[in-house]
Amino acid sequence: MAGTDAVIVDVIRTPSGRGKPGGALSDIHPADLLAGVLVELLHRNDLDPALVDDVIGGCVTQSGEQAGNITRTAVLSAGFPDSVPAVTVDRQCGSSQQAAAFAAQGVQAGAYDIVIACGVESMSRVPLGSNLGSASLGGALLAHRYPDGLVNQGVSAELIAQRWGLERAELDAFAARSHAHAAAAAASGAFENELVAVPTPDSGSVTADETVRPSTTVDGLAGLNPSFRTDALAARFPELDWRITPGNSSPLTDGASAALIMSAAMAERLGLRPRARFHTFAVAGSDPLRMLTGILPATRKLLDRSGVRLDEIDAYEVNEAFAPIPLLWQREFDADPDRLNPHGGAIALGHALGSSGTRLLATLVNELEASGGRYGLQTMCEGGGTANATLIEILR
Repeated sequence: MAGTDAVIVDVIRTPSGRGKPGGALSDIHPADLLAGVLVELLHRNDLDPALVDDVIGGCVTQSGEQAGNITRTAVLSAGFPDSVPAVTVDRQCGSSQQAAAFAAQGVQAGAYDIVIACGVESMSRVPLGSNLGSASLGGALLAHRYPDGLVNQGVSAELIAQRWGLERAELDAFAARSHAHAAAAAASGAFENELVAVPTPDSGSVTADETVRPSTTVDGLAGLNPSFRTDALAARFPELDWRITPGNSSPLTDGASAALIMSAAMAERLGLRPRARFHTFAVAGSDPLRMLTGILPATRKLLDRSGVRLDEIDAYEVNEAFAPIPLLWQREFDADPDRLNPHGGAIALGHALGSSGTRLLATLVNELEASGGRYGLQTMCEGGGTANATLIEILR
């Protein structure tokens, strides 16, 4: 390992809270939610915050309590010296995965010695889309290019399910699997090393994912109605039979997560043991109508750049924004289903948008360490038709 390699010293997350009023984390300001993770990350590694060169955070709905560079607000709330800078990025669902890539690439370029990548989203307090108001996405030029208009991600998931022939029963079965695997992982203690407790204003503490439903069954999911069908959309897309429901989609979620990233040389100097290193990155664009398919070109680009074959990779974390997404990825790459989201995914563990990238990274690192695996792949579909892919290598 070269001294300029970007390594992961630690990566942690909050439990997932239901992203609606009354959810376990809904009484906590998102800046405080992220600040708590930052404090714990430094405490676990006995690191002086003044040594941190930058903090790069992901957040999607940057309005209300999440406006004004929430990463900087969280850094100040965490008590870091005011000399520590921070920036907030938005690559939609992949925002904190992109934050981690920017952080690691900065280390590899020699611009950083120590950097934190993180993310936060409080969907209970800052509702999805509230930053848009009545604004339209794009103007006359975009409307000229796409005269029929673009669609929301749920409709995109419907188009993908139809295009890949993923039937409702298959989607519901995958969703039930996600809850079963997440529940089994929680019961076995698999999440203990990545989870940090969150104190609540009533002097309580949130210690476990609120979004996991161990009792989920395919029969129970079969009774749910489609989420995104409207008469206008049904007329525009008569080929769709509307298979996407609340049960086979990720829930609205509150959460935060963070990764401590530094050069291998700095980790050695500080006496810290790196857990993994960043191997390869890729980002790709895709059709913005079927916007969630970007994981396919991003993965192909990643594999081409890395020189690592898919069958050499021990675990795949493909974000479960909707059940068709990991299923189409598995089908296109003929991937081993047992290596796909082995501890469940966002359908069960939640999808706190800006936090999800580093949340998946936390789960992936712990999966690989527990299983003895070497390589892990993480990929996220993103609004607007982009996707990130990252390959990490466990260090022992």
